[in-house]
Amino acid sequence: MKHKHTIFGVHITDRLKKAVEVQKVFGKYGCNIKTRLGMHEVSDQACATNGLVILEVVGDDKTLKEFEKALSAIEGIAVKKMVFTHP
Repeated sequence: MKHKHTIFGVHITDRLKKAVEVQKVFGKYGCNIKTRLGMHEVSDQACATNGLVILEVVGDDKTLKEFEKALSAIEGIAVKKMVFTHP
């Protein structure tokens, strides 16, 4: 049986305005998120409005496709998917 790791890279262009919508989708598919890592620029003077979330996701192909589609449907959100398979 082959194992696979599926990673979503989620680029958010306006974190402050889109955080609620993105979080709703993350909540809906919460049981499919194995690992979540959020990154954005922060300094003493400012906090970046854009950010990147890396998700390691699990589940059947249909559910993960729906998850990806739900994120991509939010204006200002770009999703890239990586799939690693191994024996």
